Amino acid sequence: MRQYLSKIPRSTEELLKWYEKYISPLSLLVGFTIDNIVLKRVDLFWGNMLLFGYLAAAAGGIVLYHLIQSGRLRGKFFLWLLPFTTIVIQFGFGGLFSGFVILYSHSAAYATSWIFVLILAVLMIGNERFRARYSSFVFQSTILFVALTSFMLFFLPVIFGRIGTSMFVLSQVVSVAVIVGFVYLFRYVAPEVLRGTQLTLLKSAASIVLIFNVLYFTNAIPPLPLALKDAAVVHRVERIGTEFRLTREPQTWYQKHLWFDEVYHRTRGEPVYVYTAVFAPTRLSTTILHEWEYFDDQSNSWVQSGTFGFQITGGRDGGYRGYSLKEQTEEGKWRVNVKTGSGQLIGRISFDVEQVDTKATTQVEKR
Repeated sequence: MRQYLSKIPRSTEELLKWYEKYISPLSLLVGFTIDNIVLKRVDLFWGNMLLFGYLAAAAGGIVLYHLIQSGRLRGKFFLWLLPFTTIVIQFGFGGLFSGFVILYSHSAAYATSWIFVLILAVLMIGNERFRARYSSFVFQSTILFVALTSFMLFFLPVIFGRIGTSMFVLSQVVSVAVIVGFVYLFRYVAPEVLRGTQLTLLKSAASIVLIFNVLYFTNAIPPLPLALKDAAVVHRVERIGTEFRLTREPQTWYQKHLWFDEVYHRTRGEPVYVYTAVFAPTRLSTTILHEWEYFDDQSNSWVQSGTFGFQITGGRDGGYRGYSLKEQTEEGKWRVNVKTGSGQLIGRISFDVEQVDTKATTQVEKR
């Protein structure tokens, strides 16, 4: 009996140590699993409510922590509650960055966006190690600003049904306005929290804005809420009613999940088709570009060989389907960059063209 009683925490401090050692890694796993189930699409009500809940938990935990720490809230209950506020803050941030990793990785073209997804993953995993720093108002506000900006980048396009630079700028303006309002709240409820922190807060906020702008204009931020759901290089595309029929060469089970290193066996005069399905949230309409490039061995670089565009309308789970074709393709390495109208990379399909004398064996797949 004693050995079981010894495993029951006898104080708040002992409970927190037990939390850090056992519950914290488990909560990360459980939270990531829940986020994977709920956050299927960026435009679903309950998914956004979950992210709003995480934001509210983090912001509320920060306010409560400093009200108790500064003595604005007194009493035994609040002193007992104080250590748990950092857990609430950690839970909120952990849930947010877990959700962001899931959503942004669905939209990431890793050739250019890997760095942003990596940053979010580091913040998600590192969140379990940040607990000791969650007593710092500057640190708390900085992480909150990063989370808020990451959320607004895809939430506002969903609300307004638009994407592009104007939406990015608006997301920055809204995020800055909210975080400034949050910081100024403490001038009235706990002004001592801000003493000696204004300059550091300003530098921190300016650095975050600069980093997000650099990442955005170098195409390192995935163009969420758009996401490439499917892509294929095929011999023919036919649309019959609401169904697309793709004539393509047989693939192994693992090749069906890869969008690179495909081989297209082309006979003389045969066109090459590239099919894509791009998810967009309901009410969002935009232009999608197929940018064809081939690899020039002499210059050792990719050379653009044509760009084709078409309009898409959001709302379909499997993505809006479309295709482009090229009549003349030389033997060698090719790729098609799937981009937004403003040039952000959504995804990419790479393939090799091999000239053959007889037509390749093909089969028809339905989409």
